[in-house]
Amino acid sequence: MVDNLKMILQQLEAEKSVDRNTLVEAIRSAIEIAARKAMHRAAHVSVEVDPQSLTFNVFEIRLVTEKIQDPSSEILLEDALKLNADVVVGNRLKVPAEPANFGRIAAQTARQVIAQKIKDAERERIFEEFKQREGDVVTGTVKRTIPGGLLVSVGQVEAVLPMREQSPREKYKIGDRVRAIVIEVNRAAHGTRVLLSRTSPDLVRALFDMEVPEIYDGTVVIKSIARDPGSRTKVAVASMDSNVDAVGACVGLKGARVRAVVEELCGEKIDIIRWSENPVDLCVHALNPADILNIELNEEMKRIHVQVPQDQLSLAIGKRGQNARLASQLVGWNIDIRGDAEPVEDDDEAPEADSLPSAQDEPAAPETDSMTPEEDKDAATETEPSPEKDAAEETSDAAEPLSDDDEE
Repeated sequence: MVDNLKMILQQLEAEKSVDRNTLVEAIRSAIEIAARKAMHRAAHVSVEVDPQSLTFNVFEIRLVTEKIQDPSSEILLEDALKLNADVVVGNRLKVPAEPANFGRIAAQTARQVIAQKIKDAERERIFEEFKQREGDVVTGTVKRTIPGGLLVSVGQVEAVLPMREQSPREKYKIGDRVRAIVIEVNRAAHGTRVLLSRTSPDLVRALFDMEVPEIYDGTVVIKSIARDPGSRTKVAVASMDSNVDAVGACVGLKGARVRAVVEELCGEKIDIIRWSENPVDLCVHALNPADILNIELNEEMKRIHVQVPQDQLSLAIGKRGQNARLASQLVGWNIDIRGDAEPVEDDDEAPEADSLPSAQDEPAAPETDSMTPEEDKDAATETEPSPEKDAAEETSDAAEPLSDDDEE
């Protein structure tokens, strides 16, 4: 029996990755429960197991007394002195017991206790392992679809990738490989609950850490990340070594390093900019490629007023304000972007002929918005055909059918 126990312990220790002391404690608890069932119900049973030989001894805990009232829990002083010469009345003494052969119910109970102890130890090990991996990137396989997300198999754990943590660009099928970042690990009723994310800015940070050796060894540091998942990400980097170009190190030869990150994020655009402690310089870098004409800081409200050429206003703001929003998140200040065009204050000033839009070119939206009502009226007058010209055109149009009738 001892040899079988040793073999079982070795197998469980290898398969479940459970500590040997935990397994020995599980066996001790199971034998104790089985012995209690095999003996008197009121008996207090204690079991000791040798961790090396796995031999066990069963004891009954009895109260030393001069007169026995409860035979299942008391022992006479005379009998107790034979076991321990120092015992006195009122002490509790371990009395060796020889339980009868464990019955079927006792053996089944022992097996259930051992299985439950091993399962609890395995859950605790998995929880501690993933708790230390919060913020790390893990790779798993989509197992099935659940309400509100995906169930991803990561080692011995079934992690959850919620819909809110998935990029709009991504569509997964059962069996697809998923690389995500661990954002939360909690204990649950049926094990460890692990939450994954594909939209966290920390995922971009971790991917660059894997692709760029200079970031891994600390030569280049990622100072700030602003991300619009599935669309665009801005990353501000700084170099701790004057001989190392931070932007060039992240881009790599022919863009190989940043391309690997873009492919992992399913084509999400990534802008790598140079970090600066000066908010003005950082704002200029963040709003590239738009040209900046003037910048004013409002330190009390932490607001930056930026003036750009009117024809680059939409470029600076970006589609649906994305470029300005990401730049504001990257810098940490509110950014107010305006064009350099201003409305004409003098009504007598008329626009020059060269400045008016031609009929072949589309007028720019900012120029149309900046025209005054008087200018609109003048432009309408210049482009409106004269009555004499209209009459001449109508006469020429009417003359063509008359010439046809004459020929007939």
